[in-house]
Amino acid sequence: MSPQNRTEGANGEWGRGPSRRSFLGVGAGLAAGAAGGAGLVAATDGESPRHDAAPLAPGNGQVVPASFKAAHQPGILTGPALASLVAAFHCRDRDRRALAGTLRRLSAEMDALMAGRRPQDVPAGQPPADSAILLGQGRQPVLVTLSVGASLFDERYGLADRRPAELVPMGVLANDRLDPARTHGDLLVLIQADHPDVCVHALRRLTRAAGGSLSPAWSQDGFARPDPVATAGATGNRNLLGFKDGTGNPDAADPALMDQVVWVGAGDGEPEWAVGGTYVAVRLIRLLVEQWDRTSLDAQERVMGRRKLSGAPLDGEKETDVPRYAEDPGGERTPLDSHIRLANPRTAGPDKGMLRKGFNYARGLDADALLDQGLVFVSYQRRLANFLQAQERLKGEPMEAFTRPEGGGFYYALPGAPGSGGYLGQRLVES
Repeated sequence: MSPQNRTEGANGEWGRGPSRRSFLGVGAGLAAGAAGGAGLVAATDGESPRHDAAPLAPGNGQVVPASFKAAHQPGILTGPALASLVAAFHCRDRDRRALAGTLRRLSAEMDALMAGRRPQDVPAGQPPADSAILLGQGRQPVLVTLSVGASLFDERYGLADRRPAELVPMGVLANDRLDPARTHGDLLVLIQADHPDVCVHALRRLTRAAGGSLSPAWSQDGFARPDPVATAGATGNRNLLGFKDGTGNPDAADPALMDQVVWVGAGDGEPEWAVGGTYVAVRLIRLLVEQWDRTSLDAQERVMGRRKLSGAPLDGEKETDVPRYAEDPGGERTPLDSHIRLANPRTAGPDKGMLRKGFNYARGLDADALLDQGLVFVSYQRRLANFLQAQERLKGEPMEAFTRPEGGGFYYALPGAPGSGGYLGQRLVES
C-alpha cells in the first residue's frame, strides 16, 4: 500500500506502514562490533548462531506496536535498524517527585510513538502538537529504549542507595580520547526506525514532552544495513572499515540464553527495582578511515583476524567456521593479537558475556578536513564487568592504530513497566 493510500484511523492511529521486512529485516543480524578495547567495531567473534527477537510487524504487513508494558523494554534484542539515533540528557528536575513526573511524561510519549498514536490537535493559536515531519507518511514503526546513567544517583534525588551495583561513570579506557561534551548523561534514549526522519521525529516528540525538565547532553544518529534474510551465524552488514559486522552474537531469540547474558535477575544482588533491566555500554568510536584505506588488505585481515570479503576466520573458509586456535598456538595463521582472537580467546568456551549491536555514523569533516566517521557501539550485559573484562583483553591491540573512542557512557536500561498505568522507572522513584 502506497503512502498516499494510508490514512489516519478514527482512533487516532496512523494507517498501515512498512512491512516487517522493510523495517528491521526478517531475522536481521545484530550489528555489533566486538567490544573492543579501543572499542572496536568489526567482525564480532563467537560461534553461536544469532537470530533476532520478533521484529515489529508480522508477515501480513500489519504493524505490531512495540511496548514497554512487559518485563523488558523493546529495542534491546532487535536490530540493527536501518536508522538509529542515541541521545543523552541532563535532568533539571529539583526533586524526586518532579523526576517521577518527567519519567511519566516520557513514558507516555514513548508509548504513543511506538503505538503509532498522533498527538491531539490544538487550537491554531498554540504551537502545533507535532512537528509534521511524517505528515502523510502513514504508520511509521519506531522503537524507543530508555536508560539511566550513574549521575542520576547523586544527591539530587535521594537515589544513591538504589544505584545498580556495577553502574559507574565510564572512566578512560584503553586508547580513549573522551570528549566531555559527548560523554555521560542522566538519561539516554535509543531510537530505532527504518528512516532517519522517523528517528528525528521521535526525538522531537520526546524533547517536547519533557519540556524544561531535560537539557540535551549529546546525540548521534547513524545507519546500518540489516540482512534481508536470516542466515545462522552470518551477516551481510558491514561497518565503515568494510568488514562484516554482526557475526556470532548470542542467540537473541533464545529466552533462556538472554536471561543468562542480558537480563538482570532476582538473585543477582541488584536493587529489587532493577530486575528485568540490563547494563548498557555505549562507545562513540571514531574510525581513522584514511589511514585504514592506505593499509594493505593482508594487513587489514591480520589486524582483524578475518577475511574481508567472506568474513571467514583466517584459518577457515566460511564466515560461520569456528577459529581453531588450539591448532595455531604460535599465531601463524591467526595472529595472537588479532582482534577476534583477543576478543574471544576460546579458552573457556564461546564468549556469551554480552549482546552487541551498533550503527555507523558519518559527521562530515573535522577541523583538519579529515573524514569524521565511525561506529556507535552498544552492548547489553547482565554484568558490566563482562564488558570491562573484554576491554582489558583488547588493550594494546593493533586495531588501536585505526580507532579513537571519543564518547559514550555506561547506563542501565530500565525494566519494563507491566500493567496499564505504569511508567518506566516507577519502581525506582516511587518505591
